[in-house]
This record gives sequence, structure tokens and C-alpha cells, in this order.
Amino acid sequence: MKALVYGGPGQRTWTEVGDPKIIDPRDAIIKVDAVTICGTDLHILKGDVPEVAPGRILGHEAVGTVVETGGGVSGLREGDRVLASCISACGTCRFCREGHYGQCRNGGGWILGHTVDGVQAEYARLPFADLSTYRLPESIGDEAAVMLADILPTSYEVGVLNGAVRPGDTVVVVGAGPIGLAAVLTAQLYSPSAIIAIDKAAARLEAARAFGATVTTTPDDSPLAMIRELTGGLGADVAIEAVGVPESFELCTTLVRPGGRVANIGVHGKPATLHLEDLWIRNVTITTGLVDTFSTPALLSMLAAGRLDVSAMVTHRFAFEEFMTAYDVFADPAGTGALKVVVSR
Repeated sequence: MKALVYGGPGQRTWTEVGDPKIIDPRDAIIKVDAVTICGTDLHILKGDVPEVAPGRILGHEAVGTVVETGGGVSGLREGDRVLASCISACGTCRFCREGHYGQCRNGGGWILGHTVDGVQAEYARLPFADLSTYRLPESIGDEAAVMLADILPTSYEVGVLNGAVRPGDTVVVVGAGPIGLAAVLTAQLYSPSAIIAIDKAAARLEAARAFGATVTTTPDDSPLAMIRELTGGLGADVAIEAVGVPESFELCTTLVRPGGRVANIGVHGKPATLHLEDLWIRNVTITTGLVDTFSTPALLSMLAAGRLDVSAMVTHRFAFEEFMTAYDVFADPAGTGALKVVVSR
């Protein structure tokens, strides 16, 4: 089969590799029907995730059809159409029992495209398949479903829930890429009074407005003054960091009000300065996190019921043989206007 293989920082190839095989009785093999590229994959290619070894098949967001299951898999059978979660869960360790699947200590957590081969391939092995896949109804298409493999639960859990967004809050989202847009979308479930999106790219600010942001601005247009004017001088109740660079995190800490919450989603490859000399007296809460995907069933239910519209997330579509071009397009959002790209059969 063919797969997208990481060759070290800045190196990737769409190349022939061996077919995946059942290694553990709890594994399943899927034929990948649709897959997408994540900003985390770009961080890997930049060298920000050194745990990823050259030769690794990338990718952790896919929809596929089960073609084989191990003897320990009880909830899936050949022909099932499934969403492959970005998080694998053993189900028995302390963290899995608490619903913190991202911190699994028995070989799970974020492993696909990280410490084991991922899903940017024609076929993929899914460890802990019973707990790490979701059977899909016919009413949910591949493109919509694959948005729930990572970006929707990540933005919802690590951004909106960790940030404790409440009715009437002023929420600022720094970064209007796919993760930031998903945060804008899911923050609306809690009826904030305002959602402010900040990004350098005009196209992404336009997308943020389409997704429900009430105000948009750039980092260079005095966002602190604007937010204080909107909030009677207080600042935002919740600031969500959705980029993963020091400047965006540090901006969030300046925009939040006393007693407010900063929820960091972005994947950081460099240190950011934590200005405790300013923050210690302001009762600011800062959260970080890796998604657990405990919210995926609820998000799928909302999607099936028409309560969550993710159709505008996908801006570009490619065939498998165009995988290298798909990466080029996704990596240049300023030039291409790309949000999420979907590669499918």
C-alpha cells in the first residue's frame, strides 16, 4: 500500500510501505476512506515533536471501513464504517477509568502518527479498536465525520470546557485556523455574549465571522484596547490560545480579565514567557491539555441531529495520489485559503 511517511524535519513522501497487520488481539485494520491533515502534522514536520521518528506514517484523523479485527475485539465487525479517534484508550488504566484517555498509561493516548504508524495511508491499524473507534450512521458523511476525529473534540474540551465558558462571557480566540474556528463554533453552545477572533490573515478572519465570531481583529490592531472597550475595561472572561507560538500565548495572558481563564490548545515547540510578575495578583487560571475525546459521542449526536454544522471547515479536496499536493496547500493557508483539506478514495 501507499502512505505518507515522515523522513525527518521538513521531509515527507507518499510512498510504498508494507500493509498493516494485527499485532494485538484488540487491534482492527481499516481501509481508509477519508483522512485529513492536522496542524500537529505540520508541527511534526517542523521538528517540534521529536518523539516522532523518521519512517513513521503520519496522521491521526480518519474515517474508514473495518476489514479485519483481532480476536479481542467484540464491538466491531468487517464492513463497519467507523470514525478513527485521534486518541487510543486501553480502558483499564487509572486515567482511562477517569475518562482522561489522552493520558492512557497502557500504550494509548495520542499514538497514531506519533509513536505508532498513523492513518494517512490506504490502510491503517487501530490499537484498542473497541474504545478508539465510533461506528457511524449513514446520515453522517465522511467529510463531516472526520472533523470529529480531532479538531472538534480538541477545541471543545481543551478550549471551551477547560476555559469554563459560561453564558454571557466574553470569549477571545487567538488564532482562526481550523482549531480556532472549531473553538468559535463550539463556544456558541454556551451562549457567550461576544466571541472575538484574532488572526493575521484576512481570509481567516472572514471565516471566523462566518463561523459565528461577533468581532474580528488582527494582533497589530490594538486588540487589548478594543477588548477592554467592549468589556468596560475588564478584559475577556476566557482567552483561548489556538496557534502554538509564544506570541499568541503571551497575548492571551494580556487580554484576560482578573479572575479570567486562559485555555491553551496550541502545540508549542518553543518556550513561552509566563509573566507571573503581572499574573500572580490577578487570579488568572491557565489550563493546558491534550484532548481526551470523551465528548466525541455527544458531538456525533449533535452532528447527526443537525445541531452542529461543520461543512464549511473543508475547503479543499484531494485524491490519495495527490497527498503531497494536499500538504502543500494545507501548509500555505495565506496563499491558498485552506482551512481543512480532505484526502479520500
